[in-house]
Amino acid sequence: MIRRAQPEDRAAVEAIVRDAYAIYIERIGKPPGPMLDDYAALIADGAVNVLEEAGGTMAAIIVLLRKPDHLLLDNIAVRPDRQGSGLGRRLIAFAEAEARRLGHAELRLYTHETMTENIALYTRLGFVETGRGREAGYDHVFMTKRLR
Repeated sequence: MIRRAQPEDRAAVEAIVRDAYAIYIERIGKPPGPMLDDYAALIADGAVNVLEEAGGTMAAIIVLLRKPDHLLLDNIAVRPDRQGSGLGRRLIAFAEAEARRLGHAELRLYTHETMTENIALYTRLGFVETGRGREAGYDHVFMTKRLR
């Protein structure tokens, strides 16, 4: 089940993000941006959704930010022990449905250029690279997916 995160979910959300992104610290040379986000504020803004499995175990999270002309998939994180089980794809499908529900024809995201496995996944799911650039001290690849 995918549901909106509540304030009492903050610690679990932060743990999933920390655990999912820890492998990239050495690759990037510093903590990835999602590890530095203010999840209390994002949850309060209604930007965080969590994916719970049977028994109520939180397995993954997604952060979606409304923009005037698109929905930004700001962060997606899956617990390491649940990676490779299709949860990320399920959350991306959720993001696409949310973008459509909000009347947007486009879903955008960005990822660090060294997260090549993520770039490959997003490409397989229909995202196309629209540019590269340095933002907030990180080298990003920007991608978009037109929705029908």
